[in-house]
Amino acid sequence: MAFDGITIANITKELQETLSGGRVYKIAQPESDELLLTIKNNSSQYRLLLSANASLPVVYLTQNNKPSPMTAPGFCMLLRKHLQNARITDISQPGLERVIHLHLEHLNELGDVCRKKLIVEIMGKHSNIIFCDDKDMIIDSIKHISGIVSSVREVLPGRPYFLPRTQEKTDPLNYAKNGGNADPLSYEDFKSQMLLKPMPLYKALYTSYTGLSPIIAQEICFRAGVDADLPAKALAGEAGDPLKSVCGALSGMMSQVAAGNFSPVIVYDGRTPLEFAALPLTLYDDKDLRSFDSISDVLERYYAERGVVTRIRQKSADLRRIVQTALERNVKKYDLQLRQMQDTDKRDTYKIYGELLNTYGYHVSPGAKTLEAVNYYTGEPVTIPLDATLTPQENAIRYFDKYGKMKRTYEALSELTIQVKEEITHLESILAALDIALHEEDLVQIREELVESGYIHRRGSSKKAKTVSRPFHYVSSDGFHIYVGKNNFQNDELTFKFATGGDWWFHAKQMPGSHVILKTEGAEVPDRAFEEAARLAAYYSKGRGQDKVEIDYIQKKHVKKPAGAKPGFVVYYTNYSMAIDTDISGLTELS
Repeated sequence: MAFDGITIANITKELQETLSGGRVYKIAQPESDELLLTIKNNSSQYRLLLSANASLPVVYLTQNNKPSPMTAPGFCMLLRKHLQNARITDISQPGLERVIHLHLEHLNELGDVCRKKLIVEIMGKHSNIIFCDDKDMIIDSIKHISGIVSSVREVLPGRPYFLPRTQEKTDPLNYAKNGGNADPLSYEDFKSQMLLKPMPLYKALYTSYTGLSPIIAQEICFRAGVDADLPAKALAGEAGDPLKSVCGALSGMMSQVAAGNFSPVIVYDGRTPLEFAALPLTLYDDKDLRSFDSISDVLERYYAERGVVTRIRQKSADLRRIVQTALERNVKKYDLQLRQMQDTDKRDTYKIYGELLNTYGYHVSPGAKTLEAVNYYTGEPVTIPLDATLTPQENAIRYFDKYGKMKRTYEALSELTIQVKEEITHLESILAALDIALHEEDLVQIREELVESGYIHRRGSSKKAKTVSRPFHYVSSDGFHIYVGKNNFQNDELTFKFATGGDWWFHAKQMPGSHVILKTEGAEVPDRAFEEAARLAAYYSKGRGQDKVEIDYIQKKHVKKPAGAKPGFVVYYTNYSMAIDTDISGLTELS
């Protein structure tokens, strides 16, 4: 996640444009390390969330309110005393530091104008919200940091406020602000700094310059066309001077930041938010990049969606572990059965040996260890090993016994391998369902399927869980409704209860995936609707990460479910196929 100095610069610009000149209307402290300020400006009302949470420090504008405790904490009461109805005169960022200064002006008890600062430091576990006077003396902070906790800086009432310089880094924004030309950064300075660090180039970048995160450093290298994982020394002697290209890319990016030319984006890997940034991340050209007008919208949406994904992953961890364990056990069993079947490959050979011994056994001399004979099935000569202590007839019986045993083993394994292979396919389909689950109710049917399959014991006398999860529902570009099953129970219901005979059914070929139903309502379906339904089938399958996925599609009336088949399993014999990509960004999902 790129919550770096560049992102803070974008937030500062947005807050400056939106809140500067406004007045603080309400101050709340919903959490011990979080403030929610309501600000009125230009006949509008805004909510500003300031969080110093160690695991998730953020600053952004939000539409959402949060419940506050019945009794306001001391820090909140202090801010209300000083800042109620205070005017925001300016919002600034020192250099590219992850710090925002809210400059405020209010009247004291005597009616005199006083100036204060509310400083928000977004620094991971060291994040804090600090309230200072006009001489940068700390009045109070949301977290008190004593000298016992930090030898670098005390954050306590009455102490002077300063920004700790724990790392010697260069502020690249100074060059962009003061340079005024296309390449304001001194290449010689840049090169000497990079060559001093025996580490990957992207790491040398973000450890040398303030405000750069690892992902932004990789983006700079990508824009310069340079391998970010190579050290600077490995690039110094190459033709074309790659380091100069990197320096130019850094300068260009800093010019964008200095000019306030931000383009906030979220990078999605399927439905999962992968990264966010205040500038386009061109290194993710193979992912879904969605642009936003507001960095606050980016941050609120990213953390909300990321939180959903994290929560559902945690909730599904037990189910995933049960399925994964069963799958590994069945895969081992299947591999063992295949090896045992390979051991029966010689059964027909032993049968022929027995028959040839019965035919040519009178030629065998007493004590002979082999018999040279002609295989009358193929006309080819064959050498039959013999047990010298047995007669030809006894050797023949021995080979027939081996044949019989291997034949019985083969027939038994033939049935068992089919059953185990079906079980593996079933378990893989459940894993695929867990991968696309978005809400807790989506897990209810998956758990019920595992109960009915015997992988989970039903607790006590509990009844079958009530279903509240519904399939995904999309609308094609031509207005056709498309439904996607989230799990095997939904797949069966969509295919055999919801779909009519003239609807079209889609599924990824020979891999776990969702059943996709394209509703026709008796109308002629254009090619584009077929392609969009196929993309959904490709996206909601195990082949999601592939460039192309082969999709089978057929009218629903030709899809059958064998008696006793596992949930989600169907058969069909005459179908169409197409290879399609997994890009569903052009489709509209309905709630």
